[in-house]
Amino acid sequence: MTERLVPVLQATDANAAVTWYDRLGFVKQWEHRFAVDLPLYVSIARGDVEVHLSEHTGDARPGTLLYLYVDDIDAMAAACGVGAGALHR
Repeated sequence: MTERLVPVLQATDANAAVTWYDRLGFVKQWEHRFAVDLPLYVSIARGDVEVHLSEHTGDARPGTLLYLYVDDIDAMAAACGVGAGALHR
């Protein structure tokens, strides 16, 4: 069995978060709701990196940080609408 770690991040609007992470190359893998009116739980992935986004109160912790190391920081900055020079400090 291959071991892996999947962080869970709290999202007030998981669909909006999926759209934001799409700019970084993440793709929605699946989503789950226990019922139509209950919070959404989503898996996104970029290559071998997987992150779960949860609207459930109590899942994860607001303010959590993740570091995503990439080969082309300028491309990532452009995808986020940030000037490349701002990330080279």
